[in-house]
Amino acid sequence: MAANKLMNVVAVAVCVMVMVNAASAVGKAKCTDKWYPRCYGYQYDCPANCPYNCDMDCKTCKTVCPCDKPGGVCQDPRFIGGDGIMFYFHGKRDQDFCLISDSNLHINAHFIGKRGQGMGRDFTWVQSIGVLLEDGRQFYLGAKKVSTWDNSVDQLTMALNGQTLTLPPGEGATWATASGLNVTRSDRANEVVVQVEDKLKISARVVPISEEESRVHNYGIIAGEDCFAHLELSFKFYSLSPNVSGVLGQTYGAEYRSPVKMGVAMPIMGGESNYVTSNLFAADCKVARFASSSDDEYAITSALDCNSGRGSGHGIVSRR
Repeated sequence: MAANKLMNVVAVAVCVMVMVNAASAVGKAKCTDKWYPRCYGYQYDCPANCPYNCDMDCKTCKTVCPCDKPGGVCQDPRFIGGDGIMFYFHGKRDQDFCLISDSNLHINAHFIGKRGQGMGRDFTWVQSIGVLLEDGRQFYLGAKKVSTWDNSVDQLTMALNGQTLTLPPGEGATWATASGLNVTRSDRANEVVVQVEDKLKISARVVPISEEESRVHNYGIIAGEDCFAHLELSFKFYSLSPNVSGVLGQTYGAEYRSPVKMGVAMPIMGGESNYVTSNLFAADCKVARFASSSDDEYAITSALDCNSGRGSGHGIVSRR
């Protein structure tokens, strides 16, 4: 039922993303799905609300913002649920929260943030995610801490079972395992697509908080200290159960009805205590559904500092 519900939500056909640098007027996206001849091969301008980074919906021949699709997790974190409803979940800085928890898949997110002056809550962003699979594999994807942003310098860090995954630079570079886990660069740096066969697809991009964003939103972020590099994420799931839970996962559940207040500028999803976890690879939130078949064969907490995004070791296979 959950899978059918997901299929009924807006589906974006196969596309590629074309990035431009900030000096350019506008970004473009191109349809690469031959089943849609009306716009196949043509480039289209990105929409005004995401002028430098967009996807192509080949079915409608329109460009769409990655953060505006079901499964999007961006900004301070702004979610688009599986039901298509937008909400915010602020959590707390320097804590980990369960985004998805199902019987064979669990995903946590580590939040970084800064307390706004005169505010009772933190400004927060997703710095990294930890993906737990039923066979015991644990995949880490995070943004490095950086003071001065340069989009040509890769600030992504990844690891599998505590071993750092080394992906060559350049769009199209791919890392893969025989068990169906694939990582592909979707731009020269700072963007990847992660796929786990029959389970999910994650599009991830590392972005900073710019001085202009900080000024407009009163974040109080000082240039040259920490630009709070974080992840913009887009999830697509293929086999969720009707009982799935988590901040995002519950919105794909068979009986889910959104509790957020509609019609307000910032609808908030509360209940932080239901989703907090003890670390990035712990399935111990109150709403956990995950049951790994592993006997903790890959205990990675000693090999990988989940807060910093730094680990040890090297990837297994890289190919272009």
